[in-house]
Amino acid sequence: MTSSPYGAAARRGRRVTARRLGTALSAAGALVAAAVLSGCAQQPDPDVYTVMNSSTDESFHRWDAKALAACSAELGVRIEQQSVPASQLKTKALRMASSKSLPDVLQLDASEVPQFASAGGLVPLEQAGVSAEGVPASIIGFGSYQGTWYGAARTVNTLALFYDKDVLGRAGVAVPTTWAELREAAKKLTEGKRYGLALSAGGAEDGVFQFLPFMWSNGGDENDLASAEVAGALDYWKGLLADGSLSQSTVNWTQADVNDQFMAGNAAMMINGPWQLETLNKDKDLHYGIATIPVPEAGMDSVAPLGGAVLTVANTGDAERQRTAAKIIGCVASEKQVLEYAVSSGTVPANARAAAEWRTRFPELSAVSRQVETGRSRTGKVGDRWPTISLALQSAFQQALTGKSGTGPALENAQQRATSGN
Repeated sequence: MTSSPYGAAARRGRRVTARRLGTALSAAGALVAAAVLSGCAQQPDPDVYTVMNSSTDESFHRWDAKALAACSAELGVRIEQQSVPASQLKTKALRMASSKSLPDVLQLDASEVPQFASAGGLVPLEQAGVSAEGVPASIIGFGSYQGTWYGAARTVNTLALFYDKDVLGRAGVAVPTTWAELREAAKKLTEGKRYGLALSAGGAEDGVFQFLPFMWSNGGDENDLASAEVAGALDYWKGLLADGSLSQSTVNWTQADVNDQFMAGNAAMMINGPWQLETLNKDKDLHYGIATIPVPEAGMDSVAPLGGAVLTVANTGDAERQRTAAKIIGCVASEKQVLEYAVSSGTVPANARAAAEWRTRFPELSAVSRQVETGRSRTGKVGDRWPTISLALQSAFQQALTGKSGTGPALENAQQRATSGN
């Protein structure tokens, strides 16, 4: 690509195994609930409002500081940014909840919202005064729990199909749009040490994130892992492996590994996200394009998971501070602030008007925007059951792809695990 809005990686290492995530979030629910129901709050500085996020990366911290400074001036309040490593943010929030010293605004990964909301640790945004005007329904759902909006996204990310323009051009291969075209293209592009396609099928959340576009686009549902539609998606992955179009190592790769393989010329195409763009753009000899992820049949929607963080109003018990926290979120998530942040950070604006402007500036990234429009949240249907379902899916495709189990038995076992919670 010759131009890009991206100055830094859009999504940093938030990768936590689903087992650890499930255990931690179960504890989160209990601790947050206990904190909400008991104890005396530590009195915050009445003149300072705190936003706690995971923007420890220098670029992200600077971009957030700029946005918060603008909102501080606009609202006439002093706003302090506290940045905590993503892997530690939840634990720190729990400690603060137990001492009744939660920040006014708490940034969470969207998948964590159901656990905190169900425990009473968050205030519904519209109740607090945040407007949903201009926010697409899919993104409202991204930050919601049981139909109530708790988390406002500034920007979101998702997955798409990245392809090497030079390799496809030399091979006379068109960019695939359907599963049949993708499989045929991947076979034709597989040559020597180069595989036709790279994706992550590792036994962690990365692998599940990458499986979902195939599962959802085929009509699969996380509430019924043993369905024919989910089996069809898994069999499609198995077919790519059987063709030799995927490396056998795909069952161990993270999304970062996939990007490394693509950049090294070991894959002609890959499934990945816009957080890789900064790294991709460092290689001036790499001419890549981005397309939506192929679908089972022409005319179907390509449905990929939405990823990213949301801003929430923490339940501090102080209604006045919560109203101000809502104003801070409303300002930071406004059209102007969202567009500026999206252009800097390499993510898609959550505001519809900002997204439209973003697309006019960077038409080469329109496929990512289209994936967001048809995307949805991992927790939208199953709420706080997602960690258990994710674990079950991980086990199923690992078993099936390594030949330890057939597709049917692997998914039946996954459904049993998802139902029992074990």
